[in-house]
Amino acid sequence: MSQANRATVEKVPFSDVPANRRRGGEIRIGLSPRTVGSVSGFMGTVTLEPGDYVSEHYHPYSEEFLYLVRGNLVVTVDGVDIDLAPDEAVMVPIGARHRLVNHGSETALAVLHLSPLAPEPRLGHVDTEPQPNADEPTLHVGGSD
Repeated sequence: MSQANRATVEKVPFSDVPANRRRGGEIRIGLSPRTVGSVSGFMGTVTLEPGDYVSEHYHPYSEEFLYLVRGNLVVTVDGVDIDLAPDEAVMVPIGARHRLVNHGSETALAVLHLSPLAPEPRLGHVDTEPQPNADEPTLHVGGSD
């Protein structure tokens, strides 16, 4: 493969990525079209303190893969509660409404990945309940939003 055809590999320290708290918790999207030029999806983390939640939403074009690193979470998908413990994962299908809640006593940390990307960043996420921090800026992952 020629040098011109190789993708640039970039390391992204998540501590350098601004946290977004608009939908609840602390979401950091580290690998995305905006940060590394990805074309098939994006990856980030969500941190929820005890009692925190991410408000219900759905993705009309993307599956969401969620892997719990530490803590405990309840992931509600289309009204069904799924308890996640560390080293467990769940895939949320395209169009499924979902919400995350930390009912535990310790901070929960999960890794998330969404794929494929929506045709436009503004079409990637649909909120279905009020956001706890609606005054925060919208979370942008695309290059042209």
